Amino acid sequence: MLYRIPRPLWLLAFAICLVSVLVLALMKNPSALFNTGWDKGNHVLAFTVLTFLGRMSFPSRPLLLLAGLLLYGVLIENLQLLTGYRFGEYQDLAADVIGMALGFLLVVPLIRKTLQQA
Repeated sequence: MLYRIPRPLWLLAFAICLVSVLVLALMKNPSALFNTGWDKGNHVLAFTVLTFLGRMSFPSRPLLLLAGLLLYGVLIENLQLLTGYRFGEYQDLAADVIGMALGFLLVVPLIRKTLQQA
């Protein structure tokens, strides 16, 4: 059923998620509602969702999406260094990449179905 959702809605969800992740990543004390309890788990979850939404938004541009999300992760880590109360870590980028891989794998069957329907 997810493959029937129109592309503009996927784009909107992707944009909202990008902004939300950035805001949460730069907040001094993010709400416990948006926290897995483990920083690396937060990164994996965020980038799994971002990659899933991004792949549904841009089904024909997977490598560009992955490169863009990796740069987005680097941007977040650098912005966190500038806050004075957050820290940027290479391990966070590794967690981002794991989340990207999971999101990519989750969406493969849906992308196939979407491309078959087109």
